[in-house]
Amino acid sequence: MTAVPANQVCRVGVVGAGVIGGGWALHYLRMGLDVDVFDPAAAARSDLLRMRADIWPLLERMGTRAGASPDRLVLHSDLASAVSDADMVQENAPEDSTVKRAVLADIDRFTRPDVVIASSTSGFGMTLLQADCAQPERCVVGHPFNPPYLIPLVEVVGGEKTSPSAVTWLADFYTAVGKRALRLSRELPGFVGNRLQEAMWREALHMVAAGEATVEEIDESIAFGPGLRWAQMGPCMTFHLAGGADGMAHMLDHFEAALLEPWTRLTAPPLTPQLRERMIDGCNREAAGRSVAELERHRDEFLAELLSLLERFSVSPYRPQASELSGDSEATDRSSDAERPLSAYWPR
Repeated sequence: MTAVPANQVCRVGVVGAGVIGGGWALHYLRMGLDVDVFDPAAAARSDLLRMRADIWPLLERMGTRAGASPDRLVLHSDLASAVSDADMVQENAPEDSTVKRAVLADIDRFTRPDVVIASSTSGFGMTLLQADCAQPERCVVGHPFNPPYLIPLVEVVGGEKTSPSAVTWLADFYTAVGKRALRLSRELPGFVGNRLQEAMWREALHMVAAGEATVEEIDESIAFGPGLRWAQMGPCMTFHLAGGADGMAHMLDHFEAALLEPWTRLTAPPLTPQLRERMIDGCNREAAGRSVAELERHRDEFLAELLSLLERFSVSPYRPQASELSGDSEATDRSSDAERPLSAYWPR
């Protein structure tokens, strides 16, 4: 492949303009790119224009790149015109493998042969999705997290027929437009982030179904508990710090027996010496020479700042205010913005 250099992309084609596709379009506009969009849904145009009007002021406050303008958005009435001049294409069709395969095959047919095609699929492997493409080597998963115009992570992984150079190009492109590209070790259903989210989600459904916890209890336990720490570091480093001065090594030794307790319906794997070594080595790589004490201080500074934001923006019906903590019974009521539902469905 002789694609446009990843840091010189000028025009992006976005196919599908629901919550994810529309979010991608806004991010690319913020990065100063021309954005061509196609979505066959009847309400797609009005929904995207409303989304742009609502969110662009926030993006301007965050800062935009040179040349960024909401006016660089063009909505097309057919797929071919939306992708024919693109330097890169982001597919965002509904999470239906049959639909996605057909849409990717159409994109493959109408784009220049050097253009990398990324799919925002939440869980389907590219090996499945690229099956009907004439040039499957340029098809790569570029899985974002909602909303794409704010959350930096994008998981990048190819399929069996994907060229390694296409994967590298896409990761470089996402980095160039301000995303945090996570190039995955292997193709895996659900990738990494969604598999972890799904494990918690399924356990939450079990707890509600069995009457073990309410929806409110579940959300409160995460939003005001481990979720705060996860905003800075992942579950592995969180437990590395929980192990004290000896980090993950002590954590695994001390809590190994707890892996056999019925704390979740997901069975833990045997804590073999190989698994133990992988966990310890991985945490040491992330720590990069910093002691647990240093990381704890860094974490605490972060959490202190984050808690002030949580007080302002939490969606929980109960949020302890500073006045309550100091004994003042007159707490200030703050309202949160309502979510804006957008069409994310493709006509079948």
